[in-house]
Amino acid sequence: MRFLIKVSIPVEAGNKLVREGTLGETIGRVLNHLKPEAAYFTADGGKRTGFIVADIKDPHQIPSIAEPWFLAFNASVEFHPAMTPEDLQKAGPDLASAAKTYS
Repeated sequence: MRFLIKVSIPVEAGNKLVREGTLGETIGRVLNHLKPEAAYFTADGGKRTGFIVADIKDPHQIPSIAEPWFLAFNASVEFHPAMTPEDLQKAGPDLASAAKTYS
């Protein structure tokens, strides 16, 4: 299943790695391990933040994805199931059933 993973790096932890010159290299190592479909980085809520799209086939993979961010960056990590437009189209009958049942 495709997930949108939000990774927020605390300012001080990120600053330390920037000063050491290892922030980009460390992020690169974590992403090489994960092999995401896409990864984007920005500031969100005043923190260095990554939005990463990855396929997670089984829940047991979640710790191996989250732990590198926890350990290397003291980051907070959120996992959000995500759908493509095609996935949403496949959900059409379920949406119609919910609308009929609960509207």
